[in-house]
Amino acid sequence: MAALARLSQALRVPLRSVTRSPLNRDRRQLSAAAGHGHGEHSAKTWKILTFVVALPGVAVCMLNMYLKEQQHSHEQPEFIPYTHLRIRSKRFPWGDGNKSLFHNPHANALPDGYEGHDE
Repeated sequence: MAALARLSQALRVPLRSVTRSPLNRDRRQLSAAAGHGHGEHSAKTWKILTFVVALPGVAVCMLNMYLKEQQHSHEQPEFIPYTHLRIRSKRFPWGDGNKSLFHNPHANALPDGYEGHDE
């Protein structure tokens, strides 16, 4: 038991010298000083950047997307009956069993072609 007490005492001495080092004391002072006014300046900077950079950037991207969509043609692509696409090995459990759950008749072709186009 006495040996355990001596070992414990020997381990405490180096720890005390580490906690009292000038490096740790400076760290404590710097971290304590960070709470006075620094966060307010940073929050103000990010708020200004949000309104001056981010929101106009989003608006320019939205305008770009809108203008490109206006120039885009809305025609269906030609239907090519590839054998590896639109395979129906089992009927879907809803509707007529041939259309997927989120079927769009303008964009999604059925195995025999687009809907409403009799060729």
